[in-house]
Amino acid sequence: MTNEIGWRLGFFFSILVIMMLIEAILPARKSPIKSSKRWLANFGLVFASSVVARLTVPIGLTAVAVYNQEHSIGLFNLITLPSFVVIIVSLLILDILIYWQHRLFHKVPLLWRLHRVHHADAHVDTSTGLRFHPIEIVLSIVVKLIAVSALGIPAIAVLIFEITLNGLALFNHANIRLPQVIEKPLRLILMTQILHRIHHSQRVSETNSNYGFSVIWWDKLFGSYKDSAIKSDSDLDIGLVEFPNAKQNSSLLSLLIMPFKK
Repeated sequence: MTNEIGWRLGFFFSILVIMMLIEAILPARKSPIKSSKRWLANFGLVFASSVVARLTVPIGLTAVAVYNQEHSIGLFNLITLPSFVVIIVSLLILDILIYWQHRLFHKVPLLWRLHRVHHADAHVDTSTGLRFHPIEIVLSIVVKLIAVSALGIPAIAVLIFEITLNGLALFNHANIRLPQVIEKPLRLILMTQILHRIHHSQRVSETNSNYGFSVIWWDKLFGSYKDSAIKSDSDLDIGLVEFPNAKQNSSLLSLLIMPFKK
């Protein structure tokens, strides 16, 4: 755990660079606006979210998990189970939690005002996987803090989950189209790019599907899975109908004030 930052940043930048390189060489779709403009806004939002999160929730999830373990706080710190069982169960619980958190951000109007910043992007690529309003990021951290403390989730499980969640978010938002021979079996387990682009469709029934960031299990279990859209992946209308001007919604300021606009 002493190398937590190194592990997280190492995986993050490695996956980010690999996905962006593949996008540049073999893009699945053409962006309706200049990529550099979108990237400036999307990566600017990452920086803003990091600053706000650090100021509002200065203690990290893994630090909380270590503290809980040292002071026997949370369910898994009060019962005796094999470590590998605790880690696996913790990862599954955290993933289900993020699935339902994502689903609630679509269903609750006040939360949707925050989450629509992510969906207003008129194009989906790796940078979209990082495009979340700072307030949404803070709320997500608080939800995970409560879960980690209530359950006594071990620090190693938190670290594995955070690395995996961030990595797969970059992967399934990437503007790539895997060969069918790879994509077809992979979608039996993971949320692939084609499946996740359905979630970014302008059609509401398609937007309200495929909530998982990692596996497809929870969407299938809770009835929100769609294996195809009405339109083909190449012709899918991306973004939100209520934000038709892609250029106006691709500046950092417009993204920051978007939740407060009618």
